[in-house]
Amino acid sequence: MNTEILHPTSSVDFERAAGLIQSGELVAFPTETVYGLGANGLDAAACTRIYEAKGRPSDNPLILHIADLTMAHEVTSNMPPLAAHLLTAFAPGPITVILPKAAHIPDIVTGGLSTVGVRCPDHTAARRLIRAAGVPIAAPSANTSGRPSPTTAAMVYEDMAGRIPLILDGGSCRLGVESTIVDCTEEGALTLLRPGAVTREMIAAELPAIEVRIDAALTAANEAPRAPGMKYTHYAPRVPLTVYAGMGDDIRAALRAEFLRRTAAGERPAVIASNETLTALRAIIPAEHTYNCGARGNHSAFAACLYDALRCFDDTDITSLLAEGTGADGLGLAIMNRLRKASGGHVIYV
Repeated sequence: MNTEILHPTSSVDFERAAGLIQSGELVAFPTETVYGLGANGLDAAACTRIYEAKGRPSDNPLILHIADLTMAHEVTSNMPPLAAHLLTAFAPGPITVILPKAAHIPDIVTGGLSTVGVRCPDHTAARRLIRAAGVPIAAPSANTSGRPSPTTAAMVYEDMAGRIPLILDGGSCRLGVESTIVDCTEEGALTLLRPGAVTREMIAAELPAIEVRIDAALTAANEAPRAPGMKYTHYAPRVPLTVYAGMGDDIRAALRAEFLRRTAAGERPAVIASNETLTALRAIIPAEHTYNCGARGNHSAFAACLYDALRCFDDTDITSLLAEGTGADGLGLAIMNRLRKASGGHVIYV
């Protein structure tokens, strides 16, 4: 199968892509978070092709992408008031709400669960595609299972060339980490299942009378996650990754010592870190062995480039990656969540 990259500029382009969705084919498309691998969310056979293209376990649920809030009522058997509040406050945007699924939603979409994740992306191309297709589009990230999510069409092509017919190129994704997932199925309570750009603090400010819990699976390895993208190892680069978390000076000292130790042992490590840390270590680390994630504490900049950083050294002679972690406040919670998954839990607190 030939895979075409198309920069959509007219309704004809979107109608063409929508025609593929309607006929049961897969189309990769941009959102504000990462690129999605889309299929007709009401077509079980089409959604099965998503799992096949990604090599994704079929018990890992998909998210239904909708063009507007009216569509949300069409995919749920009951719209909880808290879910409606969150969608009104933050959608279109990087938030997914977990709802009781409508009877016509295929089980393959929900991983056999009685609930479904629903979100309205804050990207014009994504919503135009959904409207043209006339159906909710089921879409996980458009990468092979376990790899860092793609934030450009080129990253999608790297993983999906020959597996899907079309990639819609909408440029680089603005936010860079997947949507926040919130379970809204329990009356009077919310549970954060996956952190993202809509932070726990933002949700708490919007709903000050409601407890916003954090799912145990985010902090305990033996808990079974209940959200898309959280059950298996994800976001992993092709070489081992170790993450260092703590105060700036402590992280710099730890990265310096470990870089020198590995280099002396004949390895070729690379360092993913803030501008301040890389500036402090520039005397010992060659520039080509570094990835600059912006100013320390600028979580938005780090999130936007995170998956590019994790893919950057894949086709080089680098043998391992050392990364500077962030604080766990705001968007930092999402960044650390992705780094923890990418490293297989190999996080060192210094």
